[in-house]
Amino acid sequence: MKIRTLIVDDEPLARERIRKLLQKEADIEVVGECADGNEALAAIREQKPDLVFLDVQMPELDGFGVLEQLGRGAMPAVVFVTAHDKFALRAFEVHALDYLLKPFDSERFRKALERARDRIQRAHPGDLGRRISELLADLKTGVKPQHRLAIKSGGRLLLLKIEEIDWIEAADNYVNLHVGNESHLHRETMATLADKLPADKFMRISRSTIVNIERIKELQPLFHGEYAVILRNGTRLTLSRSHREELNRLLGKEP
Repeated sequence: MKIRTLIVDDEPLARERIRKLLQKEADIEVVGECADGNEALAAIREQKPDLVFLDVQMPELDGFGVLEQLGRGAMPAVVFVTAHDKFALRAFEVHALDYLLKPFDSERFRKALERARDRIQRAHPGDLGRRISELLADLKTGVKPQHRLAIKSGGRLLLLKIEEIDWIEAADNYVNLHVGNESHLHRETMATLADKLPADKFMRISRSTIVNIERIKELQPLFHGEYAVILRNGTRLTLSRSHREELNRLLGKEP
């Protein structure tokens, strides 16, 4: 019986590489490819694959977010794919979960696939779901608010204080950090960065925007429950209707 496999990665070249490596395996059937977490969540629920190669760093909904929303009962076998996250790698190893660290060679890929095959054949129902649930719990407890970010810019390494950031916008697999008249592109998903920011200082006002509360000068009601968020430097942003609870928190109201 073939192992029905789903490939999830926001980088087309990364998906292509995994697909080509899987083409050499007679017992693998690729049932789909997804470019983001929301696509992956829908595909897993619909296709019910046996195995998923899951990119950890994706915009909006990352790999961990996919598994959290999926729930333990519908969990396929997973090989995590990550570019850099030492804490996550340690967590994978503690919970005996398979992962590939980019860039990986064909031999490392083959070993991860072989372990995945073995787990699919001998895994007890619910065992993988339990270990992934424990992984997600460990990752949550291990996330601590950061005070500085190391930003690569023009061959330099800038140490940027979190409190200096005015607002943040999602930019595919990056975030754009706006600091005064400057902006810095930083390789991290919005969801991952949001978990590291102090909740009493930063507020998410839309799927793609986070703002430093101290920089807000004025709120102006718009249509359909949205608000214009005016910063002290004149920047105009929009607080979406779906994030009204964040506005209530800012104003000290009950949701």
